[in-house]
Amino acid sequence: MGTALIRIKIMPSSTEEDLKLIGKQAEKAVLHGKGTHYSSEEQNIAFGLKAIIISFALDESLELETIERALEKIEGVSSVQVIDMRRAFG
Repeated sequence: MGTALIRIKIMPSSTEEDLKLIGKQAEKAVLHGKGTHYSSEEQNIAFGLKAIIISFALDESLELETIERALEKIEGVSSVQVIDMRRAFG
């Protein structure tokens, strides 16, 4: 099996949500789900609302759904969407 490179957009439920806290909990969820090479960035959406874009690698033999479900359960998260998934080469 190979490795998948994954990018997920996490939308907070409001502009008042603590993005740093959501980001820390997202990192824990990814690492608990056996994701590696974790990184994150904020993306401006509109009217002060920002999303968190997380990127990580995951062995293709593992289930991404486990990580997605954990991300959806984070307090203050409105939605979770996989925006890019591709096989790593090299």
